[in-house]
Amino acid sequence: MKNNYASISLLFTVLLMVNKSYGQDDFPVLEGPYLGQKPPGLTPELFAPGTIATRDWEGGAAFSNDMKEFYFTRQHPETKSVETVVFKSKDDRWYMSDVFPGYGPSFAPDGKVMHFGKRYKERTDSGWSEMKNLGSPFEEIRIMSLKVSNKGTYVFDEVGTNGDGIIRYSRLVDGIREEPQPFGKEINTGLWNAHPYIAPDESYIMWDGEREGGYGGSDLYVSFKEADGSWGEAINLGGEINTEVDDGGPRITPDGKYLFFSRVVAPADGDRWPDVDTYWVDAQVVESLRPRN
Repeated sequence: MKNNYASISLLFTVLLMVNKSYGQDDFPVLEGPYLGQKPPGLTPELFAPGTIATRDWEGGAAFSNDMKEFYFTRQHPETKSVETVVFKSKDDRWYMSDVFPGYGPSFAPDGKVMHFGKRYKERTDSGWSEMKNLGSPFEEIRIMSLKVSNKGTYVFDEVGTNGDGIIRYSRLVDGIREEPQPFGKEINTGLWNAHPYIAPDESYIMWDGEREGGYGGSDLYVSFKEADGSWGEAINLGGEINTEVDDGGPRITPDGKYLFFSRVVAPADGDRWPDVDTYWVDAQVVESLRPRN
């Protein structure tokens, strides 16, 4: 997707200022897993309509590894600044617990690191560390989204211009971080390739981009790893997932059950960013595309 997913509504800011200790008399009751939402089937559905999916621009939905924290980013409708909203589950009920500036994180599989592109925080006994930098050579790359596999492999994009985004990887070999390498043409073909997701076991990669044969805007694609370690040809996730507008930002929940992604539902209007909503769908839509030997 051409734009980074982010925004925050004034309602959330006001709620936080009024009572940061979980006071939300006027806020919907969210109880149970997945912010109390009924899980979808094989057809994508809006996630938490009216609470997360609003008339503003939101995206980057991510659960923590224990599924007890939920992060997403929004654009403030008045200041136009980008902020991340955090919900936490306590006694099986979800509360908005924090708002901080900037884009939301992705989590390392062990839950001990939050990645913010080329920056990160480490979990400490008292919470999270101060922001740190990955350093060279990552510092020289305009990273928008970075994910990590169980083996410590980084998969990340580079914010491009005129559609020339590149997706790269960096493996951890014998404790040493490799120099970043671009994926081959199976993945880096077409325009606007961005927002990669790598399966924890490295069996597949998902991302969004534009290429011939797509549905119109940016589409979600998946490439499965072959037996010889190479990457298979890109597979479009199909017309149930992709539309004539931009669809992007794929992430699988830490429990492996659901695919989250974002979709443009209304164009930009003046200085207002497009209305982008968060959708979710059973992760079987990805597994059903896995080649059977």
